[in-house]
Amino acid sequence: GAATLTSRTSLTVPTTDTLKAALYLSAGTTGPTATAYTVTNEATGTGYTAGGINVTNATSPATSGTVGFWTPSASLVYTTVSIGPVDAVLVYNSTQGNKSVEVCTFTAQTPVAATLTLTMPANAAGTALLGIA
Repeated sequence: GAATLTSRTSLTVPTTDTLKAALYLSAGTTGPTATAYTVTNEATGTGYTAGGINVTNATSPATSGTVGFWTPSASLVYTTVSIGPVDAVLVYNSTQGNKSVEVCTFTAQTPVAATLTLTMPANAAGTALLGIA
């Protein structure tokens, strides 16, 4: 079946965590020091919902030697949005106090009534979205 991230706060009744992806404005200061989701400098505009979108997570975290890695199993797709310019996405765990998983930057985009798609890299050591050594 599909892989899920599971909260271990209760071993008798584990819950599946929900990961989300929020977009941030180029003029903001979202970066690697972000520890949790915040509306400060988050994108706003037509078609965009505060908090972002759910991340499709059917990919199990994996390891290669001493490196752990993970990539969402589908692209992040923001449909028919008018926002921007945005150049960062915060992947966060909305089930665990909105804690940050990772901040990724990309070339600034300003979609106008368009679909913004962030294509995910291969889920492999050295290319995965998230790597932990």
